[in-house]
Amino acid sequence: MNSFNKVILLGNLTRDPEVRYTPSGTAVASFAIAVNRRYKQGEETKDEVSYIDIVVFGKTAENCGQYLNKGDAILVEGRLQQRRWDDKDSGQKRSKVEVVAQLVNFMPKRSGQAGQSAKQEQEPMPEPPVDEGEIPF
Repeated sequence: MNSFNKVILLGNLTRDPEVRYTPSGTAVASFAIAVNRRYKQGEETKDEVSYIDIVVFGKTAENCGQYLNKGDAILVEGRLQQRRWDDKDSGQKRSKVEVVAQLVNFMPKRSGQAGQSAKQEQEPMPEPPVDEGEIPF
């Protein structure tokens, strides 16, 4: 059976990126973005917001931690991943769907910050082999 898993999102960071390191030294950044959807329902315009968790590895993770802040706009290209684990306190099975970013484009800052150039991560980073037990969160 063939399958395809690719996601492209444009949104704003809901918090500053958190960078951690695996025991083998690989940088891992995690953050969330808000993606807005505006649609009409009858005569009324409605807004819908989705909050999406993003994980990025390697040098791109370090750059995200260094250059991105809450509110910044980014374009993320990657794949969906579902993580599963047993909750330590309740023993219940838990899961989480997140985007593993392979490309992160830093979008231009808002007009109040004109004159600053936006740094972009253009090269897709090969994903390092990471044992899920090593992910520090």
